[in-house]
Amino acid sequence: MDLNDTPPLGLRETKKRETRQLISDHATRLFIERGFEHTTIAEIADAARVAKKTVTNYFPRKEDLALDHQDEFVAALAATVAARGAGETPLSALRHAFLAAVAAQDPVAGFAGEAFTRMIADSPTLTACLRGLHDRREEALAAALAGATGTPPDDIAPRTAAALLGGVHRVLFARIQELTLSGHANPEIAEVLAREAPRAFDLLTPALAEYGRRA
Repeated sequence: MDLNDTPPLGLRETKKRETRQLISDHATRLFIERGFEHTTIAEIADAARVAKKTVTNYFPRKEDLALDHQDEFVAALAATVAARGAGETPLSALRHAFLAAVAAQDPVAGFAGEAFTRMIADSPTLTACLRGLHDRREEALAAALAGATGTPPDDIAPRTAAALLGGVHRVLFARIQELTLSGHANPEIAEVLAREAPRAFDLLTPALAEYGRRA
């Protein structure tokens, strides 16, 4: 082959992203229409007009097709702690980040719409997978807190702090899901969470007000 016929890397990467998004979009549509448990990889491949192998190359597990932003979800809390400003504590940084996500009605924070949220709630597989993602996010947060405070990764303090902070995020994520499944629209849910989230974070203040403050 003439080297001049080889597409630039940028074009190849663009095509790969487009194919990945196409598969994801068709998978989400089918999962919502038929239910996650009743949709097969072969049906997704047919809908996207790609080979079944192409689907599994982009998404090794069926759950990956439904929860497409799981890496971002798992890393979010740890990344917020790592990026906190001078004089800021992890509690403060995570509080501000969550309220910003609520204001933006961020899907990663739980603002996924009723159809998608119901798809997850109706699937035992996805419900279990979501619990696992919360666990992984908490573990990543514990590692970030250990690094921020100069303590060993297995030290009880960062693990406990991560459990407290991760627990608040679990509760608030579940609250968004609950309101979504009750038929509330995202702007209405955001108004409720803007009132309730500060109260939830305030409960951690006595324990974590000074923990991990960046010099």
